[in-house]
Amino acid sequence: MIDQKKLYSRQFLLLCFSSFLFFGSFNLIIPELPAFLDHLGGGEYKGYIISLFTVAAALSRPFSGKWTDRIGRIKVMIIGVGVSFLVGLMYPWALTVLGFLFLRFFHGFSTGFKPPGTAAYTADVVPARRRGEAMGVLGVSASMGMATMPALGGFIGPTFGWDVMFYCSSFFALLSILVLAGMKETLPDPEPLSLKLFKVSWKDVFEPRVFTPSLVLLFATMPFGIILTIMPDFSDHLGFENKGSIFSVFMISSILVRVFAGRLSDRFGRRVVLAGGLTTMVLALIIISLAETQLQLIIGSFVFGLANGFNSPTIMAWAVDLADDRHRGRAMSTFFLSLEIGIGTGAFFSGLIFRNDPEMFQPIFVLGAIMVGIGLMVLLYRRKI
Repeated sequence: MIDQKKLYSRQFLLLCFSSFLFFGSFNLIIPELPAFLDHLGGGEYKGYIISLFTVAAALSRPFSGKWTDRIGRIKVMIIGVGVSFLVGLMYPWALTVLGFLFLRFFHGFSTGFKPPGTAAYTADVVPARRRGEAMGVLGVSASMGMATMPALGGFIGPTFGWDVMFYCSSFFALLSILVLAGMKETLPDPEPLSLKLFKVSWKDVFEPRVFTPSLVLLFATMPFGIILTIMPDFSDHLGFENKGSIFSVFMISSILVRVFAGRLSDRFGRRVVLAGGLTTMVLALIIISLAETQLQLIIGSFVFGLANGFNSPTIMAWAVDLADDRHRGRAMSTFFLSLEIGIGTGAFFSGLIFRNDPEMFQPIFVLGAIMVGIGLMVLLYRRKI
């Protein structure tokens, strides 16, 4: 086992770098996907861009959680990033709406495998007393990829073409694999992948110890699905030339507070910090819903990023706190399954409601605020784990 006495070990820093590359790889293409789907003649299916991705991720959770506890953290992470690498190479060959939607579904398996292995590996290598801070640092790494790459993709796509953009996405995934291949496994006595590991039961899907944080997460991530689906069109509606720039705004603001938020949750408790973050997110979504100028949208997105920066490391550390060490992969699988359901639900229904009608921007973001409010009520009034 790796020494847990210090936070910034070589293995943890390599994990952070691989996360930066992985999240950057699939977020690079997000701003241009609605336009790419319009080009294929499937503009009415924009809600499926994110929802199909998350459905596949959700379906893979029972396997990724079980395999994380059985075959090893690193192997599971490499499987996830490998999917991103392959799909990035295949997108340029998607010449029909059906072919594109199939690839979006297949691409979702990447996030079904990578995050559970990452969370379990983090818990293995960092001191328990600094878990919130560690999740904050890891979140900064992921957010850096999510902040910088959409703007890069928003530049590469219109300038050099969508094919080049997709190949760049695949290249960043390949770099992430190379980093993971140089890391040490933390699971004692991992077993080889076998057919019996493809059989899953209900206990492989649901870990009751992390039910409450998972339920809160489900409601808190619905607006993220809305933003991933609707924000490119909303940005275009308000006159932004680079549709990825607004993603960078809320990711950068998220980065500013993640480590600080993690430390606060280590000191004052997960619920207290999370309550403040959820309240701020409700406010941010109201500001976005009322935005009529670019500056107003930037302000709302900045506040949304601050809220997300407080919520993400805090709620993940809370779930890790509650998890049984023997079934850490399963717990993280349950936790991330709720994330996929939340994002996928928000993406699907926002696309269904929007249908390229600018009049629907405001009610969609208000609906997101209501969902976060429900999550806040669950946090405040459900005291049992």
